[in-house]
This record gives sequence, C-alpha cells and structure tokens, in this order.
Amino acid sequence: MKTVICILSVLLIALSCGKGGMNESVEEDNPEIVLDIPPEFPALNGSIAQNRPTKYGVALGEKLFHEKKFSGNNTISCASCHNPALAFSDGRQQAVGIYDRVGLRNTPAIQNMAFMKFYNWDGNILQLEKQPLVPIITHEEMDSSILEVIGKIDVETDYKKLFKRAFGDESITADRIYRSIAQYEYTLIAANSKYDRVKRNEGEQFTAMEEKGYATFKTKCASCHSTALFTDQSFRNVGFPANPNPEEAGRARVTGRPADQMAFRVPSLRNTAYTAPYGSFGQFPTLRAVLDYFDKGVLDAENLDPILKKNGNRIPLTEQEKLAIIAFIETLSDPVFIGK
Repeated sequence: MKTVICILSVLLIALSCGKGGMNESVEEDNPEIVLDIPPEFPALNGSIAQNRPTKYGVALGEKLFHEKKFSGNNTISCASCHNPALAFSDGRQQAVGIYDRVGLRNTPAIQNMAFMKFYNWDGNILQLEKQPLVPIITHEEMDSSILEVIGKIDVETDYKKLFKRAFGDESITADRIYRSIAQYEYTLIAANSKYDRVKRNEGEQFTAMEEKGYATFKTKCASCHSTALFTDQSFRNVGFPANPNPEEAGRARVTGRPADQMAFRVPSLRNTAYTAPYGSFGQFPTLRAVLDYFDKGVLDAENLDPILKKNGNRIPLTEQEKLAIIAFIETLSDPVFIGK
C-alpha cells in the first residue's frame, strides 16, 4: 500500500510539473505589481499586457538599471544618465557616456513610460522592451554588446537568484534583461505633484500667480502640452536652434520624410523643474530662456508647426505671463517621485 502511495505521489508531482505546476508556484511567489494608475491618465502602452511588472521582475530591473557592467569599461549604468534625483535625467546639455564621449541629444527624463506611445526624441522605439539595447551598443553611450553584458553578470550568484525568482529559472537571456528593465521603468509613475493634489481636491490650492499661470498655460501652451502627461506625444518642428551635428534630422531620421525634418517628440512638462537644460540637445539652460525664445521668434522652416506659423513664428508673452507660467509649471514637480 505504501509503495502504491509513493508511486501515485511521484506521478502527481510529474503531472503537476508537466502542466506548468512549477510555473504556477513561481507566479505565487512572484506576484504581479498593480500599477497605481491615475484615472485621468491616457491608456497604457500595449506592450505591458505581455510584460506585466512583477515583484522580482521589478527588483531585477532596478538592479540592472544601476549595473555599470552594462558598459564596455564598467563605468556607466542606465542610472548614470538617468539620475532619480533629477527625475531620471542627467543635468547635462547632451548625454555623456563611456570615456566622456558626448552623445547627439539631451538625455530625456524617464517618467510615466507606461503611458507613452513613442520613446526617444525621434520616437524610433515603440516598445520599452526594445529600448535598453540602444544605449548598450551605442558608441557614445555604453559601447558594449548584450552578449558581453550577459557574460559579465552570468557568473554572479545574486543575479542567478533574481533571474530564477523573476522568470522561474537561472537562465540569463537578452530578452529577460530587456523585459525586467522595462518592468522597473513601468513602475516609475509621477502623479503626486501639487497640481495633482489640487485637482484631487486634497486641501491644497494654487497661489494667485500659479492660477494666473495655469490660465495662461491653457491658452498659449496646452495645444502641444496637453493630457494629464502634459504632452500630446506628437512630433513638431517648433523652430528651436538647430543642432550643428550633421547627423541630426529629428523625426526624419526615422521616417525619411522631409515633413519630419527637425521635428521632435513634445516632452512632458511634469517634473520639468528638475530636468534642465531643455531642448533636444540642451539648447536652453532655463525655462525662462525657453519662453523668451518663443516670445522673440523662432527659426522659420517649411515644416514649422502651423500654430507658430499662424502667430508670426512666435508665442507672444508678457513679462508677467512668463513668470506666471513658470510658477504653474513648478506645480508639476513631484518630490516623492524624485526620491525613488
């Protein structure tokens, strides 16, 4: 009888494993993280449905995000250019990578990536899981390869344990690296600024200057910086000073269309107080410099944004309007977010 019970037990275990029982036990130990999504935010990027953040997937992604072995000489990590204290930007005009090589563009902030339809200034990436390879192989950034990265971390016990917890076994693959980093970045949601608290009726109110700035913003800025993300995620040529690098063409680098020449993705204005300098290659040191430029008149171009063309290639602003807009934009700062 005991022999029969033992045989049945072995069969049950085998059947359980064959039906994915081992995966089910991993899932129970690695629960999905429920994203705190504000109701007014736009729809999630569709890629999340196939790569939902989990407890250990996010933990692994955060560790990889800070891993300097991603670079050829072990000095640069994702966090080197995406500093949490600067809303995951770097405070430089243009990104600086391995051996102090200067990149083509300003480092964009990493926030609310879960809701974005395009990534990078020119929107060449549509799925966040495809983004990590770009800096790894780029000469001016990490100047490495994914095979080199895997070779470096594959010998570390801590990584083997985390990959097993996140994915069910110790195998370290490129796809798992990309998926876990994306899972971590999906959790970086900024939605607890003064603006958000005012909108949620949590007892705070705008000052008179902030209120004036909000009213001015809605008439002179919200055409591009719309939605709860404060970007409509469109690509526009707004006549900013051009990057002298001949490799730069903006969105046209992706599409090849003359109509997209020097058009860039409209950046979100959330946490802008932490992300100076501004512009695709850091043309403007301050928000005031941006507003002054719009006021004085932008560079003309055949594909200049129609809103600017209609207004004589400028956005006219008084001194008080500039101060008020800046005061309002500062209410979009989320100090809890930059502490992550």
